[in-house]
Amino acid sequence: MASDTGPRAALRLIGHRNFGPYFVGNAASASGTWFQNLAASVYVYEQTHSPFLLGVLQFGNFVPILLLAPWGGSAADRLDRKRLLLATQVASTVLSAGLAALTWAGLASVPLVIGCAVGLGVSSAFSAPASQALIGDLVPRSELQSAVALNSMTFNLARAVGPSLGGLSVDQLGFAPSFAINAASYLLLVLGLTIVQPRARELAGRGAARLRESLRLVREQPRLLAFLLIVTAVGFASDPVNTESPAFASTFGLNPRLWPGIIVGAFGVGAVTAVFLVAGRVAGSRRRMTLTLSLLAAGIAGFALSPTIWLGLAFLVVGGVGYLASNTAATSRLQLDVADHHRGRIMALWSVAFLGFRPAASLLDGALAEVFGVRAAGVVLALPALAAAAAILFVQRRVP
Repeated sequence: MASDTGPRAALRLIGHRNFGPYFVGNAASASGTWFQNLAASVYVYEQTHSPFLLGVLQFGNFVPILLLAPWGGSAADRLDRKRLLLATQVASTVLSAGLAALTWAGLASVPLVIGCAVGLGVSSAFSAPASQALIGDLVPRSELQSAVALNSMTFNLARAVGPSLGGLSVDQLGFAPSFAINAASYLLLVLGLTIVQPRARELAGRGAARLRESLRLVREQPRLLAFLLIVTAVGFASDPVNTESPAFASTFGLNPRLWPGIIVGAFGVGAVTAVFLVAGRVAGSRRRMTLTLSLLAAGIAGFALSPTIWLGLAFLVVGGVGYLASNTAATSRLQLDVADHHRGRIMALWSVAFLGFRPAASLLDGALAEVFGVRAAGVVLALPALAAAAAILFVQRRVP
């Protein structure tokens, strides 16, 4: 019998005893992260009015993922993934709560906010590979792509709801309460993790868990490298929305506290819509991947060049569809094409591709925005996704 697709497959998995609590906790935590990110970005921009320092803030958040990937991926294969995630979420709670308290006391500064971003980035370096790899321990292999799509939806549902609520929180409540909400959201994921029971698995030994073994696997299977490059292109193309939303709000002449969240939220609405298109379906074909990458590039470039915010938001919804569909297809293939004992390290490479290279994207984005304007930066950062689509089209014509 053919498996369910679309909304039915998604709803069935959300109700799954071993996946539902993790999904809900992860969605709550991801939404809280947007409160933190929006509050930090708006705070830095209000204090400095520098698009470049917005890039530095994002650099601090993501560079630990690039530097610590070998240890994060190894830990995800050598240690109990559930316990590792519990430890990282508790550490993140302490960091966010500490920043909230210092902000409340009037002791916050731009270096302190950036330093907290670095600390949360260290936590993410260990939690991201474990979180992605844990999905395969919670659901049957036949449900993995739907679960990956839904896991992506947690971040993009958060992207649709979190930024708007985060912007409203910053505008109405201030910075300290927004940081505190993020601290509380980590505890909801902790609760979800205590409920689920991952499938028992054999832990990798110290020698077997070296990241270079996964690099060797990528060399032997070039298509894994192709999927990683697609994930990198998707990360670059989505960066202008994440990094420069306060600067875009100012460019459109809008409230720089409230509108950054709406801008990011529009992108998230498109991503959430895409989940119901990919849930339960086999990972995308070359033709579909070409289409979705093109939608992403067109959406980001169209937003950057839009004469009005309303047209720009429509482009962002289109870009969000392309973003989620492209990332889900590439991520699913990475998980399906490797053995379980390699999954943590492969997902560490995924973290480097999607998050670890974001520091370079953020700095490039900020530098281009500082010199040429934020609209030009948005167009330039969309080009890698367009180049990836062109490369896939070229390969499709050469290799049937």
